[in-house]
Amino acid sequence: MWAYIVKRLLLSIPVIFGVAFMVFAMVRIVPGDPARIIAGEAATQEIVEGIRKDMGLDQPLLKQFATFVGNVLRGDFGRSVRSKAPVAGEVAARLPNTIRLATAGLCVAVVVGVSAGIISAIRPYSWMDTVVMLVALAGLSMPVFWSGLMLILIFAVWLGWLPAVGTGGMAHLVLPAVTLGMSTAAIIARMSRSSMLEVLRSDYIRTARAKGLAEAAVVNRHAFRNALIPVITVVGLQMGTLLSGAVLTETVFAWPGIGRLLVEGILSRDYPIVQASVLVVAMAFVMVNLTVDVLYAVVDPRIHYD
Repeated sequence: MWAYIVKRLLLSIPVIFGVAFMVFAMVRIVPGDPARIIAGEAATQEIVEGIRKDMGLDQPLLKQFATFVGNVLRGDFGRSVRSKAPVAGEVAARLPNTIRLATAGLCVAVVVGVSAGIISAIRPYSWMDTVVMLVALAGLSMPVFWSGLMLILIFAVWLGWLPAVGTGGMAHLVLPAVTLGMSTAAIIARMSRSSMLEVLRSDYIRTARAKGLAEAAVVNRHAFRNALIPVITVVGLQMGTLLSGAVLTETVFAWPGIGRLLVEGILSRDYPIVQASVLVVAMAFVMVNLTVDVLYAVVDPRIHYD
């Protein structure tokens, strides 16, 4: 297994390198001059050119990219154009908040999605199955920013039960986590239902029932574990989506995470912030996918790594 993990880590290097190049190129294609933003609109062209030279923006793009990669390998993402602070420090300060939010959102999605999927699969084509699938379809169709605003309106403004924005205790985490996990819960519910239905129609499940096992034992002991593998795949992919999809949720709830830092970096043309934020999310996505692959063998020992 360790050889497989090392192999996957080596294969992820060109992926991260490609992401770094794409982000590096894209932030320089969009209109806007960070040197002009730093200098201010009233600054002379000589001052702007001096700032551009200090930032290395007067160098050829390939040389800028090589310098950027070399600095990243040393753990240096540069300094923020806006705050002048080291980017690594700003990202490190925001990253725990994003991980906390994404983890809470994933917990909401897994608990709600798997439970709803199993309930639907046990009673297929019943009124309960119809209601659960309709709710899942609604959760999948609602944009994150709209569902977030609706939750703020209902639970923070009208009922006053939960805080609308900011960080603090667990109460501040409830609305952002539910908003972020809602669409993922819908996807997991649909996947859990189809996977459980396929397993419940298998011959060994029919044999277990013929032996007189209770339905709860058949579902919990035989069907649920085997239905988990495709669900784990979806959960792993969705964890990466939650990390990257937290941009809208963090913006709506003023949550100080990587997503909000990325938005602030884009609006102020802060190249180092944008590059570092996207790279961190990309690396997190790669690590989550690797963890999912390793979990396959834990859930189903028949799976071997070549």
